[in-house]
Amino acid sequence: MTSIDVPSIGIVGCGLIGNKRAAQLGSARLVACADVVLERAETLARKSAGAVASKDWRELVGRKDVQIIVVATPNDLLAEITCAALEAGKHVLIEKPAARNVAELDRVITAAEKARRQVRVGFNHRYHPALRKAHELFMTGILGPLMFIRGRYGHGGRVGYEKEWRADPAKSGGGELMDQGVHLIDLARWFLGDFSRVAGHAATYFWGMPVDDNAFLTLRTAAGQTAFLHASCTEWKNLFSLEIYGRDAKLHIEGLGGSYGVERLAYYKMLPQMGPPETTIWEFPGADNSWSIEMAEFWEDIRLGRAPAAGLTEARAALQVVEKIYLATEIVS
Repeated sequence: MTSIDVPSIGIVGCGLIGNKRAAQLGSARLVACADVVLERAETLARKSAGAVASKDWRELVGRKDVQIIVVATPNDLLAEITCAALEAGKHVLIEKPAARNVAELDRVITAAEKARRQVRVGFNHRYHPALRKAHELFMTGILGPLMFIRGRYGHGGRVGYEKEWRADPAKSGGGELMDQGVHLIDLARWFLGDFSRVAGHAATYFWGMPVDDNAFLTLRTAAGQTAFLHASCTEWKNLFSLEIYGRDAKLHIEGLGGSYGVERLAYYKMLPQMGPPETTIWEFPGADNSWSIEMAEFWEDIRLGRAPAAGLTEARAALQVVEKIYLATEIVS
């Protein structure tokens, strides 16, 4: 399968993320949905003419009229379903973190290589307009040599959060570091490259659960550049902030839209005399279109036979950092 004019999609997992994916398919056609709660699959299927619903993801994976599968399940099923989809000859968009650990993900990597099919991992934050603009500016070299990144990402949970599947390590593989933390790790690596030194810890300060609700990371490249990251689900007021410091200028991305606030990018250019910088600000008040841009790029990945920009290599790099933090941490609760 090297060329797809109108991609036919099957979605496994019809909760919040599965519905978001279905709403942003662009030129693609949703033909099948599967969820352990049949009613959820049926509700999603009704939104697309001719789509069918099932409780059995294996049934969906085996359908000949499905070319690409979106896997939007809890973390404990991500790798298993993706491997089965690859063995059935499908391309796959798998939600982050793509697996609960590196060993699990390595089985996916082996399956993808054997099947010669494309796998994209849902690091949709790369496609937010402020982050895309920031990366474009970074690539021009106007920041000068990068020094460090400071990133914060968090939400405040909700009543009963400690009883949801993300609070069960058997299903999630970890807590807030595994949830929002992998986005921060991926974005930091997008700008700085690979990290050779990993330090930090994860802790549970508020939620009565056996996984972390906060994680604090200090990541360093071989050249000594640093990413200082904090992921939290005790933020109370939702927050996203990523600051990228170069020797000549700084970029600051704030907000992701919705409850995180208007998405905004500030560019601070150091002047020869130093002091207050020259400042340029862009705001992106529109709806979040990162999902649709990411999906459209995946269709192009498949058409062109190219490796996705955010694929299994990127997911593995993020999970390696997560595992090192967890190995160094005794969760305090």
